[in-house]
Amino acid sequence: MDCNKVRQTFIDFFKDKCNHTFVPSSSCIPHEDPTLLFANAGMNQFKPIFLGQVNPKSEQAKLERAVNSQKCIRAGGKHNDLDDVGKDTYHHTFFEMLGNWSFSNYFKKEAITWAWELLTEVYKLDKERLYVTYFRGDPSKNLEEDTEAKNLWLQFLPAERVLPFGMKENFWEMGDQGPCGPCSEIHYDKIPGRNGAPFVNADDPTLIEIWNLVFIQFNREADKSLRPLPNKHVDTGMGLERLTSIIQKVPTNYDTDIFAPIFKAIQEVTGYPHAYGGKVGKDDPDQVDMAYRVIGDHIRTLTFSISDGAVPDVDGRGQVLRRILRRAVRYGKQKLNAPSGFFTKLVDVVIDNFGGFYPELRRKPDHIKFVLQREEEIFNKTLERGIIEFEKIVKNLNGSTVIPGQSAHYLSSRYGFPIDLTTLMAAEKSLTVDTAECERIAEKEAEYNRQRQKQKKSSMVLGAEAVSILNGKKIPHTDDSHKYEQKEIKSTVRAIWNNSTFLESITKKDNEKDLIGLVLEATNFYPEQGGQIFDIGKISLEGNDKTAFEVTDCKEFGGFVIHIGYISYECEKISVGDSVDLTVDYTRRAPIMSNHTSTHMLNYAIKSVLGEFIEQRGSLVDESRLRFDFSHNKQVTVQELAKIEEIVNNLIRQQLTVYAKEVPLEGAKKINGLRAVFGEKYPDPVRVISIGKDIDEILKNPENPEWHKYSIEFCGGTHLTNTKQAEAFTIVTEEGVAAGIRRIVAVTGTDANDVYERNQSMTKKFNDALTINNGTDLNSEIKTLKESLTSNIISTTTKDQLNQTLNNLEQLSKKFAKDLVLNQTKESDSFVESLTKTLESKPQYLVEKVNLASNTTLITETIKKIQAISPLTSVMLLSPDEEKSKVTILTNVSKSELAQKGLKANEWAKVVVELLGGKGGGRPDVAQAVGSKLELLDQALQLGKSYVENISKQ
Repeated sequence: MDCNKVRQTFIDFFKDKCNHTFVPSSSCIPHEDPTLLFANAGMNQFKPIFLGQVNPKSEQAKLERAVNSQKCIRAGGKHNDLDDVGKDTYHHTFFEMLGNWSFSNYFKKEAITWAWELLTEVYKLDKERLYVTYFRGDPSKNLEEDTEAKNLWLQFLPAERVLPFGMKENFWEMGDQGPCGPCSEIHYDKIPGRNGAPFVNADDPTLIEIWNLVFIQFNREADKSLRPLPNKHVDTGMGLERLTSIIQKVPTNYDTDIFAPIFKAIQEVTGYPHAYGGKVGKDDPDQVDMAYRVIGDHIRTLTFSISDGAVPDVDGRGQVLRRILRRAVRYGKQKLNAPSGFFTKLVDVVIDNFGGFYPELRRKPDHIKFVLQREEEIFNKTLERGIIEFEKIVKNLNGSTVIPGQSAHYLSSRYGFPIDLTTLMAAEKSLTVDTAECERIAEKEAEYNRQRQKQKKSSMVLGAEAVSILNGKKIPHTDDSHKYEQKEIKSTVRAIWNNSTFLESITKKDNEKDLIGLVLEATNFYPEQGGQIFDIGKISLEGNDKTAFEVTDCKEFGGFVIHIGYISYECEKISVGDSVDLTVDYTRRAPIMSNHTSTHMLNYAIKSVLGEFIEQRGSLVDESRLRFDFSHNKQVTVQELAKIEEIVNNLIRQQLTVYAKEVPLEGAKKINGLRAVFGEKYPDPVRVISIGKDIDEILKNPENPEWHKYSIEFCGGTHLTNTKQAEAFTIVTEEGVAAGIRRIVAVTGTDANDVYERNQSMTKKFNDALTINNGTDLNSEIKTLKESLTSNIISTTTKDQLNQTLNNLEQLSKKFAKDLVLNQTKESDSFVESLTKTLESKPQYLVEKVNLASNTTLITETIKKIQAISPLTSVMLLSPDEEKSKVTILTNVSKSELAQKGLKANEWAKVVVELLGGKGGGRPDVAQAVGSKLELLDQALQLGKSYVENISKQ
């Protein structure tokens, strides 16, 4: 049975025999869950159900039983197997988790019975090699033994193979707070005919856990107590790789057909003479087979994660992915002598092997390859820089034989230089690395990052805690059907949340420090979601026009809308049951709607210009701008941006109706040309936004290819009713935010009109500058224009035009400078020529005015020309610069009688420049000074002459 058959058999068993709904794997990048770097278990996508946060309109809310195979990555956070991959034969960063779930439906009996049936009757596993564990209880935590699970297993297995374990092994918890419960693990002994009981949970690769059945029946409260859940759930997970190795009767996961094609491809692209041999540790002294495992595992991780929207980067999950890539490339180069670019060539074999079950892999293979190729090139440069820095560190050891941990960490964090590579290179020089110090520094940084991650979790924990209590109080979900209307509504206060506690009433005193959350019967406020910012506004007590509550934020958790803010100084108290009037700040919402509808038009325009393969990778809509991220492997040209901008503005000029309608999800998915965010979950019914085409007409023939000509998207946000209300659209920036991801920021409405006027004004200023015929004035204006270009928001197309004009101005400035030098050169020649008769008499000194502005180079050349005619003449030239209001003085004292009498160039210049209110310096033979009192130039000339005459008389 090949791995695809193993996977499909599991799904079919639960889908067909046990009436489970097949739910495709969620993205391995949990874009909507800030608490996770990666999806690390099959239950991740069902967390909203367990936490009570599921949108009551979503497909998930209707699930009672589910089955799937989930893409999982364990390479960061609590679950991190990265450093172990390759060293053994059972760790992976990427794996598939087969799972079945019950949401308040069946419980332990069905889960255990079906697990036994599938393993022994369908997969035909040897019953004599199966062992199970159950929770033995913990009296210190007031937890009883799970006798129910124990007795169920004793129907199938003898007591010596039904083993009790404690909290660590057999009590599963989602986190510090939240759903939890006992679990029962199923283990398989790969060695027949022995008593495997001593090896269960002993980290022995020959007796492995294959399936974990989790029975969620408690909730871990904030005070660490356990509260029984009113509804019990089942969450199971079984590793496809481990199960396949057992069914295929091979020693390890890496010997299955999951990895065999990848290993074959690795040998082909690297040209290494030997195939994968399965050796480990001392049996693999050159770490060749370890390299095969590292590369084989890591290419799966990166291919899947990049296809799901992640990219290697400098922070968060991107940093982990970058480390994974660099680890794979380094092992390939060091152990298999792989050529540059080998890693990218392995993408095809992963897509070929897994694209059948995971079709998303086949959507953008070129994008995956582009990201990997670019990252590999960056890493090659990083290695070169890291080696240079390593040599600097070694050079500065000053006789020590230990590289400090700080230095090793610096190489790792600053240059991405792996610590084990630093250790290896150090050993080659008979040096060691203080790895303990390096680990302490890394742990300190990791703790800092954990705290940051903890902060991200806070709002989610707040929501989970609040929703759990609200459900427990049987409070109905908030009626949010008014959020698309633009009118005041009346409602009733259902709950008041303050400092992790629900209160019956709250006063101004209670509100001095903490934000308050109000849960109402109904609301017209839009809670932040789908990339659109929240509404703000006010809540008044019925019959009182004065504001009772200022709404500064609005969130939605599990069907409850929480209005976050402060009690107004005009209000004494708010109580549960109060009737209230809700007023949204619709003036603020208006530009938000404009920006949101324009985001849809932008998405349509981008696909029209760059291609339908473009995928949305995120968006942000607020009252000041719209931001749209999308997949694209290169910078969008100015010409393409102009086309995109024109398409959107044309849609605005056409004054198209914006249609919005809730449609059954299955029917909506059939609409040809529909644009939806890959990986996002949508409610059922789902809201469809169509620009320029009635949705009812679309649904009459949803597969009509004509619908590609329209902007049709799933969206729960607030929108305009007609595109004309957007007024205008302008792109202000386009940039890359990660490998293969571009970002456009744009403005609409009044903001776009302001940008247009600014475009016109700045274009005129730049064009006017072209008429300036003075180099100094032009240089000053160029500086001013550069500052305005960086400090003003203008359109990308105008910015490109202005940059071209700026380039023309700088060329013009260079021409002015060149012409000035040419004219000054002529002036210098004329000046020297006018002195010819004087110089023929070989004077001892010469003090003259020359019109060369502040061109010190040319003034110096002029002195050289003078002394070429009369070598013994000491020279002082004063050159006034009217534009800069200064006088430049250069002196040169020749080796003559005057020098012997004490004439020094620096003292000569100093005497004269002090009269001109300046300063200077130099040597006895040459000096330079600058003064500012142009009106005293004639006196300065006279002073320069009299100073030398006095010395000559000595």
